[in-house]
Amino acid sequence: MKKLGLAVFALVISFGFGITNAAAQDMMKSDNPMVGGAAMYKNKDIIDNAVNSKDHTTLVAAVKAAGLVETLKSKGPFTVFAPTNAAFDALPAGTVDTLLKPENKATLSKILTYHVVAGNMDSKSIAKAIKKGNGTATLTTVAGGILTAKMDGSMLVLTDEKGGMSKVTIADVKQSNGVIHVVDTVLMPN
Repeated sequence: MKKLGLAVFALVISFGFGITNAAAQDMMKSDNPMVGGAAMYKNKDIIDNAVNSKDHTTLVAAVKAAGLVETLKSKGPFTVFAPTNAAFDALPAGTVDTLLKPENKATLSKILTYHVVAGNMDSKSIAKAIKKGNGTATLTTVAGGILTAKMDGSMLVLTDEKGGMSKVTIADVKQSNGVIHVVDTVLMPN
């Protein structure tokens, strides 16, 4: 089940506050940035790009199991905070396997839609919201929950409703129906 990489939600946010390494900087300059070893094309939707990322196989499998493929292929726009396979692997043993069972579809859907915000929030939009909020921005997810965004030096950090924190490792991966920001931790709703 480790191949269940949730590629749909790959994102890395630099916010114009700086990027942590030269490779990320080069990626941001590209019209088709690389995520999980695959080019991400602006003219493809979130799902069509995510299925090609080797770092998001768990995410893609989870999106399929939750029945969210058609939603994430729709017009949107969506802002997706996409956890990597490593983020899913960091969950307690057995969590992903349990969530992928048909009887847990509603819970899986809630967790996945907690990683999605309606609209097209690129790093500049998020940075503007953080500035307007005097250092924090409150993002309402499609699941109806809240994510709190703030900067930690040059890194965008998201805090979930349980106090868990996730860093954006790749930001502003533009899609035809929104934007993906790759994150290093699975965010959990209440």
